Amino acid sequence: MTCTSTHRRTLLLTALMAALGTAAQAAEPFPARPVTIVTAFAPGSGPDAVLRIVAEKLGKAWNQRVLVENKPGGGGFIAIDAVRRAPADGYTLLQLDSEHLAALPYLYKSKGFETLKVFEPVASLFRTPFLVAVPADSKIKTVADLVAAAKTGPVSYGSWGIGSPGHLGGEQMEMLTGAEMQHVPFREVSQLFTSVGSGDVGWSFASIPSSQGAYKAGKIRYVAVAAPKRIPQLPEVPTMAEAGGPASLAVNSFVVLVAPRGVPAAVRDKIDADVRKALAEPDAKARFDTFAFENVGWGPEQIMSEAAAKARIYAELVKRKSISLE
Repeated sequence: MTCTSTHRRTLLLTALMAALGTAAQAAEPFPARPVTIVTAFAPGSGPDAVLRIVAEKLGKAWNQRVLVENKPGGGGFIAIDAVRRAPADGYTLLQLDSEHLAALPYLYKSKGFETLKVFEPVASLFRTPFLVAVPADSKIKTVADLVAAAKTGPVSYGSWGIGSPGHLGGEQMEMLTGAEMQHVPFREVSQLFTSVGSGDVGWSFASIPSSQGAYKAGKIRYVAVAAPKRIPQLPEVPTMAEAGGPASLAVNSFVVLVAPRGVPAAVRDKIDADVRKALAEPDAKARFDTFAFENVGWGPEQIMSEAAAKARIYAELVKRKSISLE
């Protein structure tokens, strides 16, 4: 036998073994090994708390470790870059919010990055409404008061960063009311609500988990929920329309799990179904009630649709003020 024929046989054998390995791997029921979920949110945040509940339940259901890795910062790109080149097999997932999905392409134009062309949704986790928070001793009692004040004198509002729902929600408030306000971004959510409570900024949007410390301490007061319906956790707080604000202004954010594009449909569907089961368990529902998180139960197609709707709003807001994070 010549060296050439031996070499060919070796190559054929190697290719056959690789093909058999790929076939065997494809035949393995998912998951056959540990799963990692990278999150763009900091430890202890609301999204992180929900993710850890879900990860624990998925680990039990799958009889596999489900690891959570926190990679906050960089506008979400630290977490995104950690996952974008991972195999599209469902073993590496990413937790993002609607602003990562819908606003990043407009806030970082030079990157040419479109989140939902690189990743595809696999499961929804929750949606959270935002409330309008003012200092406890503020003369502002309604959203109508807030708008009137902004039209007669300088009013500032804070947020947890440029491009955050708190910032873009404030920009939408301006656009819908004709009021002009000064945006003040903060690095830390805790600093934001300390500053609202002390009157350093006039108001901010707030979620219950991020602001409940200042609220329970009597430092801030909620004048409206930016939603069409009141929320059960704070039934005394009026809706945006009831408080004299623009009825069409709904400020919220939703959080989902995504995977690199190309994940097998069967794997995607299993993750979606098992996340739904995890969120339906009593302790998960109790945590949602505490945070005023809504279990929307969206499938991947509806997540895409909801993200597209937000993208249309964010594109207009970013263009209006030439907002950029570059």
